[in-house]
Amino acid sequence: MTITPLMPVYPRCGFRPVRGEGAWLISEDGSRALDFASGIAVNLLGHGHPHLTKAIQEQAATLMHVSNLYGSPQGEKFAQRLVDSTFADTVFFTNSGAEAVECAIKTARAYHQNGPEGSASDRHEIITFKNAFHGRTLATISASNQDKMHKGFAPLLNGFKYVDFDDLEGVKAAITDKTAGFLVEPVQGEGGVRPASVEFMKGLRALADEHDLMLVLDEVQCGVARTGTLYAYEQYGIVPDIMASAKGIGGGFPFGACLATQKAARGMVIGTHGSTYGGNPLAMAAGNAVWDIVANDEFLAQVRETAEKLRSALEQFIGNYPDLFEFVRGMGLMMGIKMTHEARAFVAHLRDNHGLLTVAAGDNTLRILPPLNITEGDISTFIEKLSAGSADYIRPDAA
Repeated sequence: MTITPLMPVYPRCGFRPVRGEGAWLISEDGSRALDFASGIAVNLLGHGHPHLTKAIQEQAATLMHVSNLYGSPQGEKFAQRLVDSTFADTVFFTNSGAEAVECAIKTARAYHQNGPEGSASDRHEIITFKNAFHGRTLATISASNQDKMHKGFAPLLNGFKYVDFDDLEGVKAAITDKTAGFLVEPVQGEGGVRPASVEFMKGLRALADEHDLMLVLDEVQCGVARTGTLYAYEQYGIVPDIMASAKGIGGGFPFGACLATQKAARGMVIGTHGSTYGGNPLAMAAGNAVWDIVANDEFLAQVRETAEKLRSALEQFIGNYPDLFEFVRGMGLMMGIKMTHEARAFVAHLRDNHGLLTVAAGDNTLRILPPLNITEGDISTFIEKLSAGSADYIRPDAA
């Protein structure tokens, strides 16, 4: 069989969107689907948001790219806004979430190995957590214990040690004189929309302080208002040393950011890192437009209120189908329904037969990631479509 022009690494479905309006996607054949996947937590303002669209259009007509050899008024402006609204003192802009995590890993290692003269050490191991997902580069798949992402790409990179998620005693036992830090998703996304416990996150922070390690958070999926606060770490009563952000940060425009404290970034000096496209004026226009909308208490309160309504509706609904659903979990508008069996067939059924877009995740989880500005009408339509899809769904293991 002849290979397709698009490298066949995705099992692409028959839905082929060409246009979007708010929480809806429209296919090339005119069919419509309610988008409660949001490009996997990317389109946090839905499709065609006027403020975001206008900002991108105006910047595209002015200046798109100049490289990082020159001063960056646009990048400086957005970096300052991130610094002002988070724990961070400094920011490096990337093109993707995986690159943001790569930068975070390098920053954690450089803290120990590029420290002040006389203080450099060989501490390089990063403790990560089972069922995590950090990206598809060699470093980020090496940071995961998932065999399905490793197959065909050996040898993996050394320097990562896997511990059970939410297992603080396991972390304590894994620390050695080679440990540089911890890399953790406060809410595992691909792993099944599983929030860490407060005790676990506070424990990691305490261990990092005790051993002079870097606490690195991967908030690529759970960040940027997705969980009802600007970043999920705020709900744990801790601050990280380094954090990767992406997905929703551009509202659909692809870019990411690695945020760090001054202390954590001490090894990231001229020549240690770079990016051709990172922080280009077009990306910064998108980021600033997103921040105009999400980085305020009123918007965040609305996300929390919407999330409570959606969660309440889901918890009331799933009791009607105990053969399909177990429980709802997650934070804010990053939700998962634990299913009684593998979720992918049900996701396909909702998409193909009921015009409802969701995402499958690990641990038999139906992942629900709507735009953050959905309406009560959108929630009602979602529940109607989910109900109809549940009513006529035949489990593959019962067919």
